Amino acid sequence: MQDFDLRDLDAFVAVARTRNFRRAALEQRVSVSSLSQRLRDMEERLGVRLMNRTTRSVSLTEAGELLLARVAPAMVNVADAITEVRGLRAEPSGRLRINAPPPAVDLVLAPMIAPFLARYPQVDLDLVAESAFVDIVAQGFDAGVRYGEHLAQDMVAVPLGAPQRYAVVASSDYVAKHGRPMHPKDLLAHACIRSRFSNGVMFDWEFEKNGRVVKISPPAKLTATHLGLALRAVHDGVGYWATFEGYIRYGVKSGALVSVLDDWCLPFDGPFLYYPSRRQPPPALAAFVSFVADWRKQARRKK
Repeated sequence: MQDFDLRDLDAFVAVARTRNFRRAALEQRVSVSSLSQRLRDMEERLGVRLMNRTTRSVSLTEAGELLLARVAPAMVNVADAITEVRGLRAEPSGRLRINAPPPAVDLVLAPMIAPFLARYPQVDLDLVAESAFVDIVAQGFDAGVRYGEHLAQDMVAVPLGAPQRYAVVASSDYVAKHGRPMHPKDLLAHACIRSRFSNGVMFDWEFEKNGRVVKISPPAKLTATHLGLALRAVHDGVGYWATFEGYIRYGVKSGALVSVLDDWCLPFDGPFLYYPSRRQPPPALAAFVSFVADWRKQARRKK
């Protein structure tokens, strides 16, 4: 053990867990080259190869699998012990890693960030925005943000904000030229802007009125993975776009965009912050949970 320290083992576990040097380097806050060199040095000291590396993939050798199986649980215990000790400090500190879908980041979390960091200056926030569902524990996140239907039962869930709703909009010019749909299925005859998730999935557009649910898959004049592109396209008159109301509220208020089928777009619960129930939350996460509760109280008072 004299030839190794916790940084060696932590680096190995990070690469073994992510199977990706670049992602592991970001987690470790080091360069890819220094992380790779650390693991090469570790292999030389052990006298065995732990990983097989190619330009596109990383896989564990038999020795690597054995080391990961024995070391990974121990590193979790070490991290938990450090978290508990840090919890004795009066001021929450350390890094807080949160994974969240882009709409939750843009419309719910973004206004909280500066006030939260001002209240807890010893906390460093690492907020990753991505649409794909991830295992927050396996990927090294302290917490995630998702909507209620996608939450695992063994997670603690904390509501982040008020109910939200989708809206279907087009530019005023497009509506003047091509008309306004009176029923969701009328959209099948229009040019539409569709969103594709990073995993390639495009969800149907779902509407509900008086207990009746209608799902459609409208023709995509434009398919975009970037919300900024879709927003620009709807303003430029490409077609109808179904998105979170928060993205288009000001466009509708200004008259640049026209909202349609409002009576078919019902509110739904906003996103939830979630984290594992079997572990004590780190001080930085506990501080954020408390901050969110205060933030929601203030929001209710303003209404």
